[in-house]
Amino acid sequence: MSPRTALRRSAIVAVIAALLCGLAYGVGWAAQEGNLPWQQRPADSAANDSAPSATDRPDSHRPEEGPSQPADEPDEPTEPEQEKPEQPEQPEQPTEPALQPGPTLLAPGDEGADVRDLQARLAQIDWFDADVTGYYGDVTAEAVRGFQAKREIPVTGEVDQRTLDRLYAMTTKPTQAELTNQPTTNTPGALDPRCEVGRVLCIDKTSRTLRWVVDGKVVKTMDVRFGGEYTPTREGEFSVFQKSRDHVSSLYDTSMPFAMFFSGGQAVHYSPDFAANGYNGASHGCANIRDYDGIAWLYDQVQIGDRVIVYWS
Repeated sequence: MSPRTALRRSAIVAVIAALLCGLAYGVGWAAQEGNLPWQQRPADSAANDSAPSATDRPDSHRPEEGPSQPADEPDEPTEPEQEKPEQPEQPEQPTEPALQPGPTLLAPGDEGADVRDLQARLAQIDWFDADVTGYYGDVTAEAVRGFQAKREIPVTGEVDQRTLDRLYAMTTKPTQAELTNQPTTNTPGALDPRCEVGRVLCIDKTSRTLRWVVDGKVVKTMDVRFGGEYTPTREGEFSVFQKSRDHVSSLYDTSMPFAMFFSGGQAVHYSPDFAANGYNGASHGCANIRDYDGIAWLYDQVQIGDRVIVYWS
């Protein structure tokens, strides 16, 4: 063997030895890290990267046997929910102030021409269906309340300027017949013959009417209410022996305006109760009148000594 050939073989042997040493070093390093090439196939690695293993997938054909086991590793932290900013409160819409009633012009307990006018006007528009009496009682107050509620006026049952203006705009000036209930609610019966002579208060229990008759001519007719079962109004022929414009009963402590006494303590007089409640009640024996203006006028006509006839027609 020539010296050149020997030198060439020695070089080849050295190169092969160096390669083997490098390979052995690499295998040892890989074994230390646990990543030996033959422990994992490329196909398996690719599958692990792209899809979960069979044990990771739930079996859709088997019912769950209990709550799932907690994961070995903690869940990934989630971002905290951001608090929604509070919406600014909407300002309250301004509301129109409630209507307030004005100063009272007429109220329950009042009486006189203004009340009579009020009742007649309410009757024109079917809010008042009782007699026009001139007394502001419960019936009148109820009619006023109904009228106010219908027109969106503060409902008080009392008359203020707003109520009066609205009522006047819807009605006309009452006639004398409207103001005096002509004809009366009750239809008069036949006159007693004793009523056809002179000046007579002719009081008919059958028709519940009182007529002021002068020389056989009927001048004024009004409704009348009599005493109850235990205090009946006496019947017969009497005469007026006393008059008292603002009388108050000493026995019953009740007012008896325009009282004209004809038999003991029995008198013809105005009755606020009769005006307010009609025939739902009775007197203590007197002849009650509910027409305030009518009895006020009659009081000025009747004189002491004028006759009074109480009868059944």
